[in-house]
Amino acid sequence: MRYPLILLLLLLALAIPLAFSPTSRADWALENSLVVVGVALLIATWRRFPFSKVSYTTIFLFLVLHEVGAHYTYSEVPYDAWFEGLTGRTLNSVLGLERNHYDRLVHFSYGLLIAYPIRELMVRVPTAAASGGYFFPLDVVMSTSVVYELIEWAAALVFGGELGEAYLGTQGDVWDAQKDMALASLGALVALSVTAAIHRSANRDFQREWAESLRPAADIGPLGEQALARLRRKS
Repeated sequence: MRYPLILLLLLLALAIPLAFSPTSRADWALENSLVVVGVALLIATWRRFPFSKVSYTTIFLFLVLHEVGAHYTYSEVPYDAWFEGLTGRTLNSVLGLERNHYDRLVHFSYGLLIAYPIRELMVRVPTAAASGGYFFPLDVVMSTSVVYELIEWAAALVFGGELGEAYLGTQGDVWDAQKDMALASLGALVALSVTAAIHRSANRDFQREWAESLRPAADIGPLGEQALARLRRKS
């Protein structure tokens, strides 16, 4: 319990100062609503389902990035000014970028940092362990990215005005949602590929684990017309 508690205290030590004078108080509250729910779930379930230190660390790092984005709003995080203060040049000028890309970084980090905790969750659930090794975490990252983009779109429609624009953060890019989802998927793919490489180098039974990741759970039963026929026989 000590390590997750330390991370929670560190997160609070960052989040509390960032709660003062955010760029948009309404956007800050909206951005942090899911954080409160997520952290509450982690606290409520840590006894029955504790994660590893690796997973708690990656979750913590993602929440740190998110809290910074919530304070400034994602499209206005002044990373360029920070970088210029250290090097004398803006990061965008060095990389040849035009828009603020902090939101892109966080979407990529979502896949990179959250895919492993999802994998850890799935391989410890007996009924999902067979298909939960490598591909299911990627599916979850991709599907939750889609859901989040839909939430952003709905929030922009409901709240409208500056709040809706700040929360959506497209910065004039009509393909913003698609790019965000693609980056999250890429981050998850990188994380799971690194995980697979580490497992293989650690002399684990990697081939068996990989094969299990491709196989559905054994107890799902017949599907399609077989399932319909079975239901008719029972009736």
